[in-house]
Amino acid sequence: MTYGMMIEALAAPTRRAVFERLAQGPASVGEVAKGLPVSRPAVSQHLRILKEARLVSERREGVKRIYAVDPEGLAVLRRYFDRFWDQALDNFKRSIEGGDT
Repeated sequence: MTYGMMIEALAAPTRRAVFERLAQGPASVGEVAKGLPVSRPAVSQHLRILKEARLVSERREGVKRIYAVDPEGLAVLRRYFDRFWDQALDNFKRSIEGGDT
């Protein structure tokens, strides 16, 4: 798994919508599909890609599969983006301290 794979997984608007739905709490495929303009099989496919990217986890609950945001995968992605944020803040600080405008 690479950062690129994680970012690509979130590049598709429908996958982002699925991910954002799961950020509200764990849900089954049917629950995730409600309100989305795609079929349940399409949602399952999006969930598979998010799971492969380690952004979503899955657990069995009887015959249902319940999906949730994977906090470990999300932490990996956050650390990746935090590097850029930290670098931008450092550059801004140097700019201010150096008097550059």
